[in-house]
Formats: sequence, C-alpha cells, structure tokens
Amino acid sequence: MKLHAIESSKFKLDGGAMFGVVPKSMWNKYHPADENNMCTWQMRCLLVEDGDRKILIDTGIGNKQDEKFRSHFYPHDEVSFESALAQVGLTKEEITDVLLTHLHFDHAGGAVEIDANGDLVPTFPNATYWSNEIHYNWAYSPNAREAASFLKENFVPLHDHGVLQMIDVQEGIQFSDHITLRFVYGHTEAMMLPVIHLPSGNTIIYSADLIPSHHHISIPWVMAYDVQPLKTLDEKAALYESITDGKHFLFFEHDADIACGHVIKNEKGRVVFGGVNDIANLI
Repeated sequence: MKLHAIESSKFKLDGGAMFGVVPKSMWNKYHPADENNMCTWQMRCLLVEDGDRKILIDTGIGNKQDEKFRSHFYPHDEVSFESALAQVGLTKEEITDVLLTHLHFDHAGGAVEIDANGDLVPTFPNATYWSNEIHYNWAYSPNAREAASFLKENFVPLHDHGVLQMIDVQEGIQFSDHITLRFVYGHTEAMMLPVIHLPSGNTIIYSADLIPSHHHISIPWVMAYDVQPLKTLDEKAALYESITDGKHFLFFEHDADIACGHVIKNEKGRVVFGGVNDIANLI
C-alpha cells in the first residue's frame, strides 16, 4: 500500500463562514484573515494505491469554472493532476477509482474537465467514480442553502458517461481491501469519510468537511456551511470516542499547512490536537 497527498490548489473562504459561531478574536489568532476577512485553505486530495486499485479521494475545484466564479474563491498555487501524478510515477489513465466524499464544488470540481471539443468529460478516463444515491439526489435537487455549492457540471456528466457508481449507505461498508466508509450528515447529507486501515495497524480517517483542518478539532468549532451543525457536534464527539488511542490519524483536506495529525485527550479530558504526522511513516 502507498499513500500520496496531492495538494491540487489553495483557495480562499470567508473566515467567519469557516469558523461559524466562534468569534474572530479567537480564530484569527490561529488562522489570520486578510483585509477582506478571507482565509487561505488547501484543497488536498489523497491517492491510495491499494493492491491493483489506484484510488483518488476527492478532486479539488478543477479548472473549468469561469473567471467570475474563480474571483469569489481566489484559487492559486494550482497543480494539475498530470503534474502531481507524474511525481509519483502515474498518469491520469492509471487511476482506477475516484471516491467523491461529497459533491460540493471544492471536492468534486476536478472530477470533470473540458476536452478539446469543448465537451464535459471525466478527468480520469479509465476510472470508476463513486458517490451514493442519497447524497447524489440531495446534490441534484439542492436546498437553497447549498445550491451554489452543487454545480451539476461537476457530477452529472459522470452519470451521463456511465462511469458513476453508487455505494450502499451502510456504516462500515467495505470499499476496497483496506478502505471502509463512514457516513455523516451534519455538513451535508450522507457525506462519506474513507477510513484507511494500514498494514502497520494504524488507521487514517479522511475527515473531509467534518474536520476540515486541525483548527476545527475542538467540538464547538464548526463551519457555518454545515446544514445541521448540531449533528456535526455529535458526529465529531462520536468519532473522538475511538481515535485517541495513538493508532488513529486524521487527514485534513483543507488545512493550509498540515496534511495529517492525531488527537489526544488533555488533562481536562478534552480532545485536542496531538501533533503532526507524516503519512508515509504510518504505513
């Protein structure tokens, strides 16, 4: 098994939106905002080589959106998948699976690209793409709160090209030899968290937007983007019940600097950030 963090692009989001009810006087100490109250975040994907399967988890924002759209989010430090995969000796054609945790544009935008004829086509031509029916239907007919995040050009072409498969929404379902799935509902409906069971006995949880960065480890630090923030509180607490043993590690999709870390309980019994970890050393 091999793991590769792929940092597809940085972008900016409003600091208040990212930290919800937490006052700026608190979060700005740890993640300073610019003059427009925008904070920089990463769109970090994870490539898992699991046996014969080469599984890419999430795809970042992509590059097909127009300049007006991009001006809202300031994507920068962009890295193409061709370049990122070449660094680990692979090509886009060798990706066998693309697991989309959910279909918000900053997670699924890179799943589809525009070809030389101006058509929307799967970015990874030989891959099977994976979502689940509950979430796909939620994204296809979105509520007003999430409508701007679910862009049909990012996922409907996958269905139209016949490359999108649906996963049964069943807690702990086996996705590959070493990956099971956890389902959460606070951020959006039926978001999937891949749980990667490593040969060493360690486990990595791809925390997607349940815990987008190490700054969001504290249970009350929840994004304003979440459709059910109280459920997010419960889901974080339930996750923490089993991951403070020194064998479980969180992969942070949006942390600007830290890809992987672990949590511990402090002297007061609160779950806090335990330190940075190199995923290569966990395998």
